[in-house]
Amino acid sequence: MLDIIKRFFGTITADNPADADPNTAHDVRVAACALFMEMGRIDETFTEAETEAIVSILKEKYSLSQEHADALMIRADEELEKSVDLWQFARLINENYSIQEKIDVIEFLWRIVYVDGKMDKYENYLMHKLSKLLRLSHNQLIEAKQKVLHSH
Repeated sequence: MLDIIKRFFGTITADNPADADPNTAHDVRVAACALFMEMGRIDETFTEAETEAIVSILKEKYSLSQEHADALMIRADEELEKSVDLWQFARLINENYSIQEKIDVIEFLWRIVYVDGKMDKYENYLMHKLSKLLRLSHNQLIEAKQKVLHSH
């Protein structure tokens, strides 16, 4: 598994401009994945459906194979274990993502919240906290939520 992770984090992918620093691109992916995983387990139950939703999002957003999505989740989990808070992940995303890309991240987070068809108070709290950390307005947060709810 370590070889897979090393190979994955040593490659430049299609959504990277050739002159971009590949390490930064991978770090931002790790940061986004860390937020997805934190949302999945905020209610203290990280379900199979939530795991599948995150893998699906990683494959969709970053065009990853199952193997690379798994490797990214392992790396994000390691980074979450070492982190004190979510600010470091949000900072990386803020520095490297456009507003639309950050709205996409929020939409993905809403998808994870509603995998089970409902939102609990912990998920609600974390969504509001993350939208603030990503410097998105309350309207952007709610619009993303509506988009996700209407697509189900």
